Amino acid sequence: MSKIAIIGATGRAGSQLLEEALRRGHSVTAIARDTSKIGARAGLVSKNVDVLDAAALQDAVAGHDVVISAAHFATVPASALIGPVKQAGVKRLLVVGGAGSLLLPDGTRVIDSAGFPAEYKAEASAGAAFLDALRQEKELDWTFLSPSALFFEGERTGKFRVGKDDLLVSADGQSSITFADYAIALIDEVETPKHSRQRFTVGY
Repeated sequence: MSKIAIIGATGRAGSQLLEEALRRGHSVTAIARDTSKIGARAGLVSKNVDVLDAAALQDAVAGHDVVISAAHFATVPASALIGPVKQAGVKRLLVVGGAGSLLLPDGTRVIDSAGFPAEYKAEASAGAAFLDALRQEKELDWTFLSPSALFFEGERTGKFRVGKDDLLVSADGQSSITFADYAIALIDEVETPKHSRQRFTVGY
């Protein structure tokens, strides 16, 4: 079993990752600005941390096998995480990515398509920049998991497909994954690493 620190553990993706990791018997440290909503659980430690406070973050993640970041890219850039994680001596960083940097059949990015919603542009652009920063990183063993275009609350089915850099689209033309199934794919990667220093994606 691993010691996993989850940054952004109170968010929609982070809370499902927390549930999945605890379900499998891992030790989890939930990191967020306010963890009061989480409550006490066996195998769980909660820490209130301002992720942009490098010293506090370094202290919070020290001693863990893996750090998972489910923080928003627009407010927490790669530089705010990579330094403290490395300084803490943690070797692996897994990141809840975005779909915007995935590729369409014509080789262009989802974010650059004509119909991409303007309200998601800033976050998606920041996510693409975060991935670019990871690709320049020489020391950390990182993984960036992009969800499908529609990332939503729904059931945990355990049935999904895994891809690399191309947006996954189902037979009915939908590109989607629930937070619960996404969490399965990411905790699978924690337990059995298959995408070291790579981005991959998951969808139905």
